[in-house]
Amino acid sequence: MTEPKRPNIVLIMADDMGFSDIGAYGAEIRTPNLDAMADQGFSFSQMYNNAKCCPSRASLLTGLYPHQAGIGYMTDDLGTPSYRGYLNQTSVTVAEVLKDSGYNTYMSGKWHVGGDYGLRNPDAWTAGDESHPTPTQRGFDKFFGTLTGSGNYYDPATLMRGDTFIEVETDDFHYTDAISDEAVRMVDEGSGSDNPFFLYIAYTAPHWPLHALEEDITKYQGRYMGGWDEVRTARHEELNSRGILDEIWPISPRDEDAHSWQDEREKEWEDLRMAVYAAQIEQMDRGIGRVLDALTSNAVEDDTIVMFLSDNGACEVFLAEDTNEPTPSLFHGTTSSGDRISVGNITGMRPGGPETFMSYDLPWANASNAPFRFYKNWIHEGGISTPFIVKWPSNIKSAKNVHQPLHITDISATCIAAAGATYPSQRPDNDITPLEGESFLDLLNGHNWQREAPMFWEHEGNRGMREGDWKLVSEFPRWAPEDAPGRWELYNIRADRTELNDLSASEPERLKRMSRNYDNWAERCGVQPWPIHKRHMRTRMKGRNWHINPLQSGSGK
Repeated sequence: MTEPKRPNIVLIMADDMGFSDIGAYGAEIRTPNLDAMADQGFSFSQMYNNAKCCPSRASLLTGLYPHQAGIGYMTDDLGTPSYRGYLNQTSVTVAEVLKDSGYNTYMSGKWHVGGDYGLRNPDAWTAGDESHPTPTQRGFDKFFGTLTGSGNYYDPATLMRGDTFIEVETDDFHYTDAISDEAVRMVDEGSGSDNPFFLYIAYTAPHWPLHALEEDITKYQGRYMGGWDEVRTARHEELNSRGILDEIWPISPRDEDAHSWQDEREKEWEDLRMAVYAAQIEQMDRGIGRVLDALTSNAVEDDTIVMFLSDNGACEVFLAEDTNEPTPSLFHGTTSSGDRISVGNITGMRPGGPETFMSYDLPWANASNAPFRFYKNWIHEGGISTPFIVKWPSNIKSAKNVHQPLHITDISATCIAAAGATYPSQRPDNDITPLEGESFLDLLNGHNWQREAPMFWEHEGNRGMREGDWKLVSEFPRWAPEDAPGRWELYNIRADRTELNDLSASEPERLKRMSRNYDNWAERCGVQPWPIHKRHMRTRMKGRNWHINPLQSGSGK
């Protein structure tokens, strides 16, 4: 009997993109290729990520909670097993599993699960040692991309091909296009083999800095003169009309740290910042279209699963002008042509080009996450909700909105199941942590499926779990850490997805039971109280992130 043909798998991740930032999920931003995927596939309304770059990538690749894989925080090594900052040996990546099952494996883009790199001192980089594993050491046959997180799109640090650091060689280089170019080449190569292929495309767009092509920026300049409230309202209405969200869920109030558009004094500059952000997303979508075209031209489209999601909610960080002097910012420097890079959200300066380094700031991020509250880092819906689109022409014959809750760990489990591969239990020298993710392959094959296990989260003291329709969530009291941990809030997500009606006082027994379940999970996964005790910490916010002033003022929601 002939074995069924195993599908190719293309997994695409955006960086710091909000829930409503693409057309299929309510946005005014032009994303025709992602919209076409949604028109031919499943659009999931309740896919959850892990609220931050590294933890989400760790779970995406391993099917484990990030603490189990060694990346409970970021790539800083905090000196305790769940917070070492790199993928540990008790985890196994989906690329390793599929490679052992006969797949050719490729990656183009941002790695960010392989330890910290002191970006000020390239001579000290130690890619490939135990605490700095590279993609080719964790299952990928070929790799092009960066090892670290955010950075300059025109001249990215830690750029590699294979295991060799390389320099930008062309004047027209833009990292988003380079990721797409390489992904297309990988599709061409993989399609020519007798073996199926797995391709992981990890864009850095639309993560700050605001770096986009001028021809894309001009398409949007002036589009946002109506302000962030207008954008939030329009997106919420479009999400409702598309059936992504339930109309019973009202939009959350504008963040208390986002002032009224009527009070904004620099409307043209704010319009321009959002225009650049939108241009970054359109540029990414255009690259995704080229990847999809490559699948078609190589006659492998029908037998390829394509998945798209974001690593966390939109990012509200404010880049302070010239950062914390007298110590220069990590991102200060010069362009390839020798011009000084001006770091920070400098009012009136035009963003987009290589001589600037800006973010789009809290009010626009509030719009990107419409209709939810909070942002990247938080476990409220605005931090962990992502668009998730799956296209698989041979199996998915018509478009559908899917409302079953999913967790990012489920993606790895589903890829392994679709490939007919076997998740291992041991390495030569140690046991491997069993998968936490649950395969939703039955759902993609048209059958009924529901996730059985609760979902859990922790990042920088922000905590949460979801069990059925109920969600327990807590914000870390960052402005008064002596009050940690933060108090629990309780929401019925079926009735209140925008988390406006806290039921913790009226459901004390449910709260007690769920918080006990959370505590058991945290102990099992090695979650440490935040801030982690100094004896466990090798570094304490003195790496890549120390220079970022997360907010101009206010509560940090």
